[in-house]
Parts: sequence; structure tokens; C-alpha cells
Amino acid sequence: MQAMATETFIGNMRGPVIRRTDADYDVVRSLYNGMIDKCPMLIARCTDVADVVTALNFAKQNDLQVAIRGGGHNGPGLGSVSEGLMIDMSMMKGVRVNPTARTVRVGPGCTQGDVDHATHVYGLAVPAGIVSTTGIAGLTLGGGTGYLTRKHGLTIDNLLEADVVLADGSIVTANKSENADLYWGLRGGGGNFGIVTSFLFQAHPVNMVYAGPVFWDLENARTVMQKYRDFLPGAPEELGAFVGLKTVLPVDPFPAEHQGKRACAIIACYNGPTEDGQAVIAKLLGELPPPLFNWMAEMPYPTLQSMFDPFLPKGLQWYWRGDFVKELTDEAIDAHIAQAQKLPSALSLMHLYPIDGAVQRIGSSDTAWNARNATWSMVIAGIDPNPQKAGEITRWTKGYWEAVHPYSADGCYVNFMMDDGDDSRLKATYGDNYDRLVALKGKYDPTNFFRVNQNIRPLHS
Repeated sequence: MQAMATETFIGNMRGPVIRRTDADYDVVRSLYNGMIDKCPMLIARCTDVADVVTALNFAKQNDLQVAIRGGGHNGPGLGSVSEGLMIDMSMMKGVRVNPTARTVRVGPGCTQGDVDHATHVYGLAVPAGIVSTTGIAGLTLGGGTGYLTRKHGLTIDNLLEADVVLADGSIVTANKSENADLYWGLRGGGGNFGIVTSFLFQAHPVNMVYAGPVFWDLENARTVMQKYRDFLPGAPEELGAFVGLKTVLPVDPFPAEHQGKRACAIIACYNGPTEDGQAVIAKLLGELPPPLFNWMAEMPYPTLQSMFDPFLPKGLQWYWRGDFVKELTDEAIDAHIAQAQKLPSALSLMHLYPIDGAVQRIGSSDTAWNARNATWSMVIAGIDPNPQKAGEITRWTKGYWEAVHPYSADGCYVNFMMDDGDDSRLKATYGDNYDRLVALKGKYDPTNFFRVNQNIRPLHS
């Protein structure tokens, strides 16, 4: 009977359904994080909303657990599920720009790079992350921080509307006036409430930017981090800049004489006239020691967004932890540097992304994303191509997090959560919004059908 049901399901799909016996099964099921290996029973490669509904109904009728894949960039591997059904929307990639309204309609399989490519020709961009291979769906549903955030807010702050397939198979639109409670929950609540099949974003004028990384030797990290901390609050919001502890990668195009050095970096983007950006950066650099190298230059915005892509291909080993940070004290900086001196691999890193400006002009209860009074979102990531180093990078990440966590605020950006234990971290992350999210889950997904995610459980599941 199940074989017959599967054949009927495959016949009702416009997109292909991949089975374990198919030649391309291992390629299609592979995840961005090579540390995680999952083997779905079936992979439904949807081409449209009808396919998504067909796949969802098949899963319900056959009591299959589902995972939802958008752009396929999820760190903890929540876009897949062993034994169940992966609803794979990575082929649903349409992007349509309305240059008059400055809005962008985006399919759920799009990456950030797909969106940047489509909008750049109009001199527009949607605030998003810092790596172009990031899936726009998962990024958005978790929040979305990047170079444009100080001026234009999180990605969710620019989400105008979403089309959603609910757990009962119905299709709804969520915006300020229609299903407004769902619209609230989608903006930071992750994939808990349904399958988003279309996003409508507000875009902003972005074309050429003055941007790039500046690297210092780790011995200068204390001074660099202090000056960055003190400088950014008074800097124009056109400047998006984050600070990181990392390694000068031992590959071209990094300067041969500095390759392999442990370093502190500021990666910045000024969205405005280049001469204005140069003047702003000059104020910061004038108070700092000479860098190892300064690669800031005028460039198209998509060039900046894809700058790190070659170094972060699919299939690397990843283990990460995060925290929200309210205050970067000198003691916290010292704790960071002590851990950075133990970097286990060239790709491993710590980044602090600013949460200020436009983000803080929205109330903490106006969207599900609650951390409007934080100052930074921190991520610590152990990264290496070698599976044999998985244990080492995991131990380093956990040790680093434990050393700096006492200086952090409650909770963590959900897109940086991995192996974070019980519900207490989610409750801390959503704060006063958590009970409202639980009630919303009870309304839109009372059986917790969508649970392969950073899961918010309904009260009676």
C-alpha cells in the first residue's frame, strides 16, 4: 500500500521525487554542514506551491516527519530529516523587482546572491547577511543581520508580506492587515508556523559601496576591539561594520608574508559616496596601529556580499555557538583574545555583528525577534574541511563560548543556535515574546507538525 501511495505521490508532483535508490540521492541530500549526515526516505523537489501542498499532504497521510529546505544553508542541518520527507524548495528561485515601489518578490529557494543579482541592476538591495550562498528563507525567518542593518534594519524589518502553506494544507497570505498575528510570528519565529513559499521585501538604494576587510595582527586585537566598540555608536548608520578574531588564510590572494597569522579584522561597508566612506574609516584607522593589510575599496555591493564565498564552500565541518551581547567590556575582550590564541583551524572564527541604529528603533514586541536592546550578536564557529577535526573544532567552540558567556546577555540569535540543549535557550532568546509564540503555534500548528526547526512547542503537543 505504501509503495502504491508513493507512486501516486510521485505522479502528482511536477518536480522530481528522489528516492534512496536514485543515482543522485547522495548529491541532493547532502547538507551545507558536512558534520551532519541525514538520510531522508524521500526528497520532494518542489517546483511550485502546488508541489509543496502535495508533498505536505502526502507526509500527513503517511505519518512522515518533514523537514523544509529553502536555500540549503542551515548550520544545524534542520533542512533535512532522517527517515522522513524533505520538502526541498531549492528550485523555486524566482525573483521579481518592482523598481517603482522598491519591492522585491522572492522565491523560497533563493540565496542571498540570487536576490543581490536581481536587485543590483536597479541600484537596490534587500538588507541580508554577509555570505551570498546563504538561503534567504532561513535567514529571514530567523531575523537577518548584515552590512545594511544599522541603516535599514534586520531582514525581517524589511519583510512586507509572505505566502504561507499551513500545517492543514491551506494557503494564506500574511502581512500587516491580513493574518497579522502570523506575520508577527514569521518575523523571527523561524519555520515554526508553516512553509513560506514567497517573500515580499522592501529594498533600498544600494549600488557601489566603499567596503572590504582590514586585518591587524592578534597582538593589536585589544586596541582594535576597544576602538571599534567606542567608535561605532557615533558613526553614521551608512557604515555597517563587524569585528572578528580569525586567521589570515594561508591561500591567495592573502599576502604571503601574513598567511597563517592569527588576526583581528574589521569588515566594513559604507553605503554612500566613496569619499564620505573614506573619511569615516580614516577617523577609525587614525586611532589604530598600522594594519597588516587594508583591502577597503569601492566595489559593487554584490562583490562584497560574495567576497567570502570561495573560502566557505558547501560540505565543510561546522560547529557554532552564539550569544547576544549588551556590553563589550575590557574583561570580555581579554577573554575573547585568550580563546582566539587557541584557534584550532584557519577558518575558525568569532564575529560580533552590531545590533543598533534602525534595529533599536523597533519595539521588542513589534516582531517575534526580541533582542532589540542588545548591542551585538556574537557567533563563534569552529570550521574545517577535515572530518577528523570535527571533535577538535567542537571542543574549541564550546570552550570559547563557556569562557565568554558570563559577559553575554540572555539568549542567542536563532540562526546561530546549534546543539543548544533544552527550551531554556529559546525562552531566553524570545524573552517576553515566548508565550505569545507558543500561543501562535497552538493556533497555526497545534500538533507541532513543523518541528524540525528551533522548535516552539504548542502547549498541548
